[in-house]
Amino acid sequence: MKEKMHFTILSNDSTDGDGGYGVGTLDLNNVTSIIIDCEKEHVFIDLEALHGRSKIEKKVRFSPDLAHASNDYYRYWIVWVAIQVNQNGPYYAGCTASEVRVSKEERRIKLGYKSLPEQVNYLDKALKGKFLLQHIDSHSKKLLYQFLSEFDEAYWKHSPEELKHQLSV
Repeated sequence: MKEKMHFTILSNDSTDGDGGYGVGTLDLNNVTSIIIDCEKEHVFIDLEALHGRSKIEKKVRFSPDLAHASNDYYRYWIVWVAIQVNQNGPYYAGCTASEVRVSKEERRIKLGYKSLPEQVNYLDKALKGKFLLQHIDSHSKKLLYQFLSEFDEAYWKHSPEELKHQLSV
């Protein structure tokens, strides 16, 4: 039986640049997961989303099929925000978002929709300094804009114009 390869996430560069074990792993120290609750119009940080265990993902059986969440659902956005520091100070270096839906149907284990490959790709793009927010509805953009601009004024001030442009409604 062929042994499966495991994806490893390291918090520091264990290879010290030698090209050995751990090369190609992601460093998640500079990324934060933010949840936008579209129904409650609430935005909050939930670091457990990095491991698929956020407040909105608990007790939900997810499928990559949109129909799995039914017609009556709660809509959320998991936003990946990468932070960097340059000579001017800290700033939002990358920001992407992926949609999550959870059925409103009362069950012990709810049904939901999320695309894990999409989430991983968006997380990767945020870490690489990309801003992909065009697909978010305008009200959610407004909520995210308010949260990011008010969270720490210095972060927002030093952030690229591309982020500010994509969040302008």
